[in-house]
Amino acid sequence: MKRVHFVCIGNCCRSQMAEGFARHLAASSIEASSSGLAPTREVAWETLATMRASGVDISSQYPKKFDPYGTRDFDLIINMSGFDLPGQPETTIEEWTVRDPYGESAAVYAGAATDIESRIQSLIQRLTNKPE
Repeated sequence: MKRVHFVCIGNCCRSQMAEGFARHLAASSIEASSSGLAPTREVAWETLATMRASGVDISSQYPKKFDPYGTRDFDLIINMSGFDLPGQPETTIEEWTVRDPYGESAAVYAGAATDIESRIQSLIQRLTNKPE
């Protein structure tokens, strides 16, 4: 089981989507979690609706603050924030450039979800050594 942590700014859109897709698509091979550099108080309702439309329920997920010391046991950190992560985590960090849909239209949320789902599918194949 690989442990993967997703980070964005508010932990209310992109990293929540990534955590949801990873849990939904690879529950038996990836332990997923997420956090934000400046977390909001709740997951954006547009994120919940977009994920529901994708067949993934993330209603039990909630924003959390990124803690570099709390991510030491992870195999990989995926950073979608666009910023350097504080505390220089010791875990391998991979940067993903995904448009932040926060405050944008439903189409932008859907586009971000499609992008993230595709990246998660590739990540699953890479981490589980399954050929495409």
